Amino acid sequence: MKNNPLGNDRPPAGSGNKANCIAAKKYRRERMFETGDIRLLMLHFLQQRSAHGYELIKAIEELSKGEYTPSASIIYPNLTFLEDQGLVLANQEEGGKKQYTITAEGVILLNQQDELLATVTERLHSLAILSNNRSIPEMQRAINNIRSALNLRLAKGPIEQETLYKITDALDRATKEIERS
Repeated sequence: MKNNPLGNDRPPAGSGNKANCIAAKKYRRERMFETGDIRLLMLHFLQQRSAHGYELIKAIEELSKGEYTPSASIIYPNLTFLEDQGLVLANQEEGGKKQYTITAEGVILLNQQDELLATVTERLHSLAILSNNRSIPEMQRAINNIRSALNLRLAKGPIEQETLYKITDALDRATKEIERS
């Protein structure tokens, strides 16, 4: 897969051995999309119309209802990469902004990646659904209640083994009920 012009030639983020980085995991967010996925989304939006980098950021953000917003440090280097690969053209405008347009080669590549594009856009749609459902007032209240109760209990000090079992069993039961609903 090394010849893939979109760059999806690595295993998904988080699939390697991280035994030495357990403590770092607390602070690191897993990558939402691989580089090639972002490039594919960019080509998808550029097929619809020419755009500036900022407009691509907003289009991706809108598709996920604000749950995922790629940073400029993700978008602009990838636009340069796509331009170097001949998949997009950049037209310099007044004020230094660049307007990007997909090339015929970009359209061909995009059409060859229909299945992957469907998977990536479905992931963004799922984030939008998550955002909508999580914003239901009753859901917000329930999530905050469980978080508060757990944090208050954990802040009391050391937990005896029996208490630990009671807490984890209650959380596991609630998890199963939610998963099966």
